[in-house]
Amino acid sequence: MAKTPHDTDVAFIKALAELLNENDLTELRVKREYASDDSLDVRVSKGGQAVQMVAAAAPAAAAPAPAAAPAAVPTAAPAAASDTDDPAQHPGAVTSPMVGTCYLQAEPGTPAFVSQGDKVKEGQTILIIEAMKTMNQIPAPKSGTVKRILVEDGSPVEFGAPLMIIE
Repeated sequence: MAKTPHDTDVAFIKALAELLNENDLTELRVKREYASDDSLDVRVSKGGQAVQMVAAAAPAAAAPAPAAAPAAVPTAAPAAASDTDDPAQHPGAVTSPMVGTCYLQAEPGTPAFVSQGDKVKEGQTILIIEAMKTMNQIPAPKSGTVKRILVEDGSPVEFGAPLMIIE
């Protein structure tokens, strides 16, 4: 009996879950385009977050559904948590624009770009995220005071992870 495309997709998703565990990752996302009306968009994550899979193999009328899926990718806080419990929901939260390693200083042994309580100006570098051997300066999105720094120097960060709070 030949494998159906569904069986192949399930095997692919299981392989992604194994990669997630073997490499101590928290999230993987893969999008496969088979044809103009046939694709597979898979996000596998751990840590109490839901697993999302969107497979589009439908007529053109159903095509908008996969386009709406990326908006659902950021995981909301658990229902019991309030805005104060989740720093990402804070109106002054600065979130990571990419996956990488966060550095609070330009190089080891130098002062941090900012410390808690510092006043910052819009556009001022507040930290660096290294991604694919490239150092990306992250600017303050607005002027204000650094209320909380939510990451440690040298820690890995994911896209959308809260880095600090500026009020």
